[in-house]
Amino acid sequence: MVQAKKIALYVVIVFVLYTIITSPSRAADLVQIGFEGISTAAQGVGEFMTQLVS
Repeated sequence: MVQAKKIALYVVIVFVLYTIITSPSRAADLVQIGFEGISTAAQGVGEFMTQLVS
């Protein structure tokens, strides 16, 4: 089981490096989309907490 996790991690790392090397602009777009998603989620949690306190 541990070996499978290591192999999966290596495959993901190789895929990420391949994507960055072959298409840096696309990789930057994907990172931006990811950060926008995290930002939106954080704003949602903040609004929820504000509503709980109010």
